Amino acid sequence: MDTIVEMTATPGHRKRVRHYHDPGHVHELTFSCYHRWPLRTNDVWRAMLAESIDRAMEGHRYRLAAFVFMPEHVHLIVYPLPQAGTIDALLTAIKRPFSYRIKQLLIQSHSRLLQRLTIRQRPGVITFRSWQEGPGYERNLTKPSTVLAAIDYLHHNPVRRGLVNRAVDGKWSSARYYLVDPPRQYASLPSVHSLPAEWLDATD
Repeated sequence: MDTIVEMTATPGHRKRVRHYHDPGHVHELTFSCYHRWPLRTNDVWRAMLAESIDRAMEGHRYRLAAFVFMPEHVHLIVYPLPQAGTIDALLTAIKRPFSYRIKQLLIQSHSRLLQRLTIRQRPGVITFRSWQEGPGYERNLTKPSTVLAAIDYLHHNPVRRGLVNRAVDGKWSSARYYLVDPPRQYASLPSVHSLPAEWLDATD
């Protein structure tokens, strides 16, 4: 899908985001498309992103507790397994392979979008950029009530934007996972895992 909404990019600065790696903490992650353009409206591309997320979670020993794919950004809630990698490495493992696959598709289809996502990073350095530069947003969630509230807030993002009427209507969301007992996985979506028992049973 080649068409995206034209937006004015405001020159910005790269934010320094501190990533926390405390064992057992749940992490809320948000990262955006280049210039926050709505590049995630193509189901084929979104399925490719789901595959990239699954591979990164497995390779870096994390589990995905919740997610929402919005047109111009992605929300994930993840938790580490023992001997998990860093959040920085996890994000790189999600974004870099996905960007490479998208670039190859754009080259093969002679898409005009390829030129728009190819930038001169500095003299002599040309870069393809599917994601906004920088680490995005991260929040450490250390209390069960905060984790559950964050999942609920995340699932209602498409509703607040007017993209769907109910959270469960969002195809590219984990909202449905939480309404089926036992939970089930859905084709083309990243694998979702229930939170560890201590996060569901403990009191704040």
